Amino acid sequence: MATTALTPSASHDLSGVTKTLDLLAPRWSVWVLMTLSSQTLRYAEIKPRLPWLADGQLHPRLRHLTGAGVVERTEYAPRHVTYGLTSRGAALMPVFATIASWGDTYLEKDLVANKATGEMEPERIPPAQNIDDALALIAPRHAAPILWSLQARGSATAKSLATEAMPGYGLTAVYKPLERLAADGLITANGSGDYQLSASGRALSPVFQAISAWAAAPPAETDARRPRAQGLAPSNRSGPWATTPSRRPTPAAPAVRSAGPALTTTSPNGPAWKAGDLFSHQIPARPISPTGGPRR
Repeated sequence: MATTALTPSASHDLSGVTKTLDLLAPRWSVWVLMTLSSQTLRYAEIKPRLPWLADGQLHPRLRHLTGAGVVERTEYAPRHVTYGLTSRGAALMPVFATIASWGDTYLEKDLVANKATGEMEPERIPPAQNIDDALALIAPRHAAPILWSLQARGSATAKSLATEAMPGYGLTAVYKPLERLAADGLITANGSGDYQLSASGRALSPVFQAISAWAAAPPAETDARRPRAQGLAPSNRSGPWATTPSRRPTPAAPAVRSAGPALTTTSPNGPAWKAGDLFSHQIPARPISPTGGPRR
């Protein structure tokens, strides 16, 4: 099979996708973003909503997301700091809905007894865990380029994928990511040695489309006016949008917001997300066995 390089526009889209996956993939990033999706919170208010995270885990996540321009840190006084989503961060919520819907449909679930009927049924997984587990499959290095190439080609040899998805690497380097994607149930190999997407791999198309659209969207005007911070941002413009404005005076009477759902976006093809869905598991866990669908 002849090797056809990705077009410049496809390479640009893929670059935006991989940068976005790098932003979201570190564990607990999704949980933090979804916790802030309904309201601005102080650190002491975020902590109880993510009780399994130690200070040494939560602070780095907040700094990472703030530096990437999706969380805004506002300092009113030395001991009065709030965190909330920027418009860029809020725009991730429909993307999360798409990823969660894919995870709920295609990722394996343990069977548990229904408390009311006693019937065995698939375990109910919180949306944030579905998103985390889906990202764990597509975010590893070279996974997205390989899946992207197979989506465009239909099928390809390992040599073609090494050339197109992993330029600069030797042929043997492609086999490890191919084995991982096959073990995760996203690709299959036929008797002639060609690789192709599985049904669940093909179903990732809306996920990549949503991520690509978010990465390519220009920042909102309010975010664009903020000074830029250091580092890379998952977008088609260079640099992130800084989200740490100068200290502001403390409001005379800050409004008290009632706790709401971590995410209220409803996927058109997925289940509605209700209050409490995010934390329906005290401490998330990943099944080890890959039986059933793509493994978690």
